[in-house]
Amino acid sequence: MSFSIAGKTAIVTGAANGIGLAVARHFADHGANVMFADMDEERLLKEVGDKSEDGNIRYFAGDLREKLTIANLLSATIDAFDTVDILVNGCRQVMPSDPLDPDDETVEVLLQQNMLTSLRLSQVVIKRMMKQAEGKTEGQVGSIVNLSSIAARRTHPDLLGYSVSSAALDQMTRSLAVACAPHRIRVNAVSFGSVMSTSLKNTLKDNIDYRDDIEDHTPLGRIAGPGELADAVQYLASEGSGFMTGQIMTLDGGRTLLDPVEAPAH
Repeated sequence: MSFSIAGKTAIVTGAANGIGLAVARHFADHGANVMFADMDEERLLKEVGDKSEDGNIRYFAGDLREKLTIANLLSATIDAFDTVDILVNGCRQVMPSDPLDPDDETVEVLLQQNMLTSLRLSQVVIKRMMKQAEGKTEGQVGSIVNLSSIAARRTHPDLLGYSVSSAALDQMTRSLAVACAPHRIRVNAVSFGSVMSTSLKNTLKDNIDYRDDIEDHTPLGRIAGPGELADAVQYLASEGSGFMTGQIMTLDGGRTLLDPVEAPAH
């Protein structure tokens, strides 16, 4: 079975930097039509502006927390490529939180950013995928891949909001997978540990010891590159994983095989 995504159309959110950008570029390099989506228009222009409107790359800037923006993103994708076959929900944010502060709104903010935005976009895209499949009785109709975190399964008080939103995203993945299965649309997630994202790079600049701490708590002894995550996302998006749905694939170098509560889950 091939892991090819050539000729497919993918929307990748959070695609202006870091992991989302790596996934979007990887998809484009492997022959997919890709809509790079993010709220940071300046960064999108810097990364892909000179390549847009030419070949298989387009970009869309907007705040996907707004329902109208979600509708506009789908319309822009259909206008550019006629169909949408793959959605990668890579729009995610990491923020520290104080679990004992009643005025700390981090949980609400991250549930909105990391889970609800992905849910609403998924619902709109699923409707479009179902419409595209009318009259077709065989083959994969679509694939949705959510980017989650091992923080969903680990306890780190300073990451309460991130952990809760990641756990919610995992459960959303399972629920949508069951609902979409009769329509031949698959929904999976990649739950990752330490990948060299933009936020992690910035953290390591300010805390030299943090890298050693992460590597000491990772059996494989290193931080993953964004390309390794992109490979896993491609597998889940492709028909090579055609009998896989509702699964949370772990990509963490073995981190979750260990048990220390204080270990960073970033």
